Amino acid sequence: MTGTLTNSLPLSIIIPVLNEIEQLPHFFEHLTRISQQQNEVIVVDGGSTDGSWEWLQNWKGGKVFRSKKGRACQMNVGAQHAQADLLYFVHIDSRLPEDFEASISNARRRGFDAGCFQLRFETSHWLLDSAAAGSRWNHLLCRGGDQSLFVRRTLFEKLSGFDERYTICEDIHFIRQLYRHGKFAVMSGKITTSARRFHENGILRLLIHFGILHFSHWWGAGPDFLSAYYQRMVR
Repeated sequence: MTGTLTNSLPLSIIIPVLNEIEQLPHFFEHLTRISQQQNEVIVVDGGSTDGSWEWLQNWKGGKVFRSKKGRACQMNVGAQHAQADLLYFVHIDSRLPEDFEASISNARRRGFDAGCFQLRFETSHWLLDSAAAGSRWNHLLCRGGDQSLFVRRTLFEKLSGFDERYTICEDIHFIRQLYRHGKFAVMSGKITTSARRFHENGILRLLIHFGILHFSHWWGAGPDFLSAYYQRMVR
């Protein structure tokens, strides 16, 4: 790490991974460069077969665990092993704001129990830019796991963590509970996420299907419907 950030609260940074061998070294180089305090870093592998697990065995930057496949399960396992009072869930293909620690600490001191950053994509396209612009609004339909998520440990435990029945929309399902039980912040900083899936699947096509998934969850669709729709229409 690059020093100590005064008046900042330490984080347990929890990162679920599955077959991300190309992303691992780049993400941790990025995290080390911008971190200014000694955060706890926890990586939970969901059964990688591309060498990610073997790479993590030689990584010395934090704690490594393995769980069954599924981000909800992986993030719950990470939280079970976390030590800090603030849990911070991050996707491996994200790039955090330079001042992410100070932003989270300031939000917590202002009384927010949980929160996320606004979103931008690593490549510019008017459809992606328009979709990302909606992330500045503090509404459940504008939330997603790519924005990362911090939450007080006590609130996380009160809500029993992520619902492991959800293999899709596990993040927005949990955030829905956070909106009901805590004060949620949308911080001004922007987290950069990969657009690779949009380019692979078609930007408009994937935006439409993700929109259907979000609205289906909003109207009460359960985990079986969401998973079946995703497997049929997205994968």
